[in-house]
Amino acid sequence: MGRELASDKVELHEMENDDFSDLELIYHVRDALISVQLGNRDNYNELIGHLHPKQRPTADQVALLVTTLKALSGAVSYIDIVHHEALIFAVSRLSMWNYGTDVMDALLELIISLAASNGKYVDLCLDMLVRNFVPPFYFIEMLKQPRGITRKYEVLSRVHAALKDIADLVPLAPMRLSPIVVQRMPNVFSKEHEIVIYVENMLRLESGAIGEIVGVTMLPALVDRMIELDVEIGWDGNLQDEAKDIFDMELEDVAEHVDDHEHDEMLSKGSLRRKCLQGNLVAEKLDSLMVLTFEHLESCQSSGRLAQVFDVLLTSFQKTVLNAYKSKFTQFVMFYACALDPGECGLKFAMVLADMFICEVNPPITRMSAVAYLASYLSRAKFLSAALVTSILQRLVSWCYEYTMLHDVDMNPMAHQVYYSGCQAIMYVLCFRMRSLMDVPRLKLQLLNMPIEPILKHKLSPLTVCLPTVVEEFLRQAKAARLFTTSESFVFNDVLESDLSRAFGGMDRLDMFFPFDPCLLKKSDGYIHKYFIYWSMVRTTYDSDDISDEGSGSESENDDAMMMGSYAERGLDIESVLSRMSITPKNSLKYGNVRMPSRIRPSTSPESL
Repeated sequence: MGRELASDKVELHEMENDDFSDLELIYHVRDALISVQLGNRDNYNELIGHLHPKQRPTADQVALLVTTLKALSGAVSYIDIVHHEALIFAVSRLSMWNYGTDVMDALLELIISLAASNGKYVDLCLDMLVRNFVPPFYFIEMLKQPRGITRKYEVLSRVHAALKDIADLVPLAPMRLSPIVVQRMPNVFSKEHEIVIYVENMLRLESGAIGEIVGVTMLPALVDRMIELDVEIGWDGNLQDEAKDIFDMELEDVAEHVDDHEHDEMLSKGSLRRKCLQGNLVAEKLDSLMVLTFEHLESCQSSGRLAQVFDVLLTSFQKTVLNAYKSKFTQFVMFYACALDPGECGLKFAMVLADMFICEVNPPITRMSAVAYLASYLSRAKFLSAALVTSILQRLVSWCYEYTMLHDVDMNPMAHQVYYSGCQAIMYVLCFRMRSLMDVPRLKLQLLNMPIEPILKHKLSPLTVCLPTVVEEFLRQAKAARLFTTSESFVFNDVLESDLSRAFGGMDRLDMFFPFDPCLLKKSDGYIHKYFIYWSMVRTTYDSDDISDEGSGSESENDDAMMMGSYAERGLDIESVLSRMSITPKNSLKYGNVRMPSRIRPSTSPESL
């Protein structure tokens, strides 16, 4: 070529200074790569030297780095994964966060070219890009400043554009990307900023151009990580005994009547559970991830993708969250998705949980968990219509009644766990919903026609097995509502709790029986509370404003009408849906009186956790 490009004396920066053409630079790099296999490594080692990151690179060093990267892009076909391992390693160590846009663009050009040149480099190049999801640790403080925010946008917008370019050039790349992203995901012991910014990128992938392929992996991986964080959050070993008698009110009792400072102070003093989370780094990580997920769900709703994303979350819930021991907060992702779309997602969640409980193919522990979630969901979700709650209750009652007809045996907590969990679910829902159902004449009639009394009086004796706090409150409201036909008092003794209620699930399952207890994560609760029914909001049947025989019903019926409209907008035939969910009760009940125990403070004692 007129110049001896392969000469050991020719250096890349000299060629740049002498205005060599881009083609000549490419030839020089090509010859340096070839010379390695011939035993001459001088120019190759010099090439690698230009790629080593400098702590404070000068303008000349930056220009030389850009030149080297561009020249390598033109010679990618000569890069060998075996002979040039040191070169590949040097490129992989370059962080886009440390450089300006010139270096970023040159580096991405090389990565994209390398991925397109040979299929065996695809995983390597994707991994290089994923490494740039998180900035170096020394860059974290800068993210709080305007220039740091600008750099974050410059880096991540280019990374995701490059991933899309590789996906276009290599159609199988998105499938290869998913396991890389999951494997690189920071673990539960990582710093909060690391896992948060990484998850931001995962959610960006899910909603991005290749989200149709990678989305089914990103969300389940995120849920799995949140569950891992969730179960790492421990409670004080003495918390249960200390808190049994002091939880007289839930968080909402103070939320709307004091300023922020007083609110936080009262929460700190009034809730041992929330107080024990203060300064808990694991809880703070989970809280931040849940907020990211909530905001992602909102964006999915805005773009019309929520139903599609919900299906992925529902599958993940069934595989991971449903049977997770002591999951405290992760399940609120499902709750919030349902709140954003009650007509489709909210209805589907309830139906799936009911189906899982009824289906005898499922393991008992799965059925117990499903009905526990169902009961807590029906009780706490402000956005569910009274008609839907009544229909699902009717289905649960009918199943329990049929069970008693098939099992004419005495009480046995271990042998009939699923049955007792169903009975407990019925009573728990009615603790929250009985008054609102009795206020609507048609729902009141439907409730009174349910064979609840025969179930409770059966020899299986659910009242002596289920949680005493639930039983007490249910019986008190049932008496006030005249739900039963006889004046005979039900036999009940809360001393049996340790031996019986725990026998069918206490220490193993009842500690998570109320999975939608008030969310104690401060930031997450800010999203949840407006869709949530706190105990302080519940109008019980024994409140001073007695229930009339006819029932006022107007407000509840208006709510039902609004919900029906929501279902109709989704193209759902609500009557058809509810009829498929319902089983006609076999008995018709009349009113009666029973002796009522002391009142419950449902879902506020740590036994629910």
